Amino acid sequence: MIIFLMGCFLALALVTVLCFSYEVRVKVLDFFYDLIPQSKKRIQNAREFAYEFNYAAAPKQIQSHWHLQQWWILFVGFILFASILVFAFTRPVTASKVEADYLRKADPQIYAMLDGQVLDAPPEVEEYLVQEAMAEEATTIEQASIMASTFNPEIQDIHTHSFSTDVPSADRKWHKMNPRYKQRLLMVFKLMQERHGYEMVLLEGYRSPERQNNLATNKNTTRAKGFQSYHQFGLAADVAFKRNGKVVISERDPWAMRGYQLYGEVAESVGLTWGGRWKSIQDYGHTEYRMPGLKKTAEMAALLTSEGQLQASNIKIE
Repeated sequence: MIIFLMGCFLALALVTVLCFSYEVRVKVLDFFYDLIPQSKKRIQNAREFAYEFNYAAAPKQIQSHWHLQQWWILFVGFILFASILVFAFTRPVTASKVEADYLRKADPQIYAMLDGQVLDAPPEVEEYLVQEAMAEEATTIEQASIMASTFNPEIQDIHTHSFSTDVPSADRKWHKMNPRYKQRLLMVFKLMQERHGYEMVLLEGYRSPERQNNLATNKNTTRAKGFQSYHQFGLAADVAFKRNGKVVISERDPWAMRGYQLYGEVAESVGLTWGGRWKSIQDYGHTEYRMPGLKKTAEMAALLTSEGQLQASNIKIE
């Protein structure tokens, strides 16, 4: 289709260029004169009418050629109306527009919070920054454990960040999260930056049931198995902070810990559940949207995650 349109455009451009050549025009006219003898008079009449029609557009001809000027008005009006129609039917429908329409019907609460303005997801954080942060956190934990055992062999610091150290398999694609949760989380990111000066990054969003089962083998990481976690439904995420170009996840960093507390407050203000209030495993970087009436089944997980991948070309809002 693109090649066809480009070919038509080039052909039209070539014809237009040729029409500016006096010799070409004369030859074309002579060809039609020879081909159809009667066409000479008709072409001449058409040229005279075109000249008179063009001449009638002059302001000084408003009295003598007013009837032709009405045709000019109709002609220009038709062109303007046709242009509007072409623009309306060819204007691309953006993913943001589709997502806004989806939220307006599926989740009026967040739609009202957003005031109809869908937020765009930030760029995905570089994997090496997350790996560096995880390595730094592991070193800090090891040093803290050594210091604790030095003073008292009975004391063991076993508390670790619940985010898995398996960085390459973590999914940080925003489009795999359901818009109901994604827009709430993006609003939290926005408020954390504007109110408190914290830049947030996504560590993991959607999580497959296979990965969830693998993580559940370590009870210090999570106790939820596949389709028991909101991650499988695109309704949960783990986040961290970015400071001076580096990712910071350590809860032992006072600045980061203060950020997690603020993050929990802001997240709860937009209807999210914060993992920092859990009793068993406190997960300060985790939030989830406990959607009313959610059935934790594989079919529901497939439906909700597919809703996160809204495309203007195939989405159907019911």
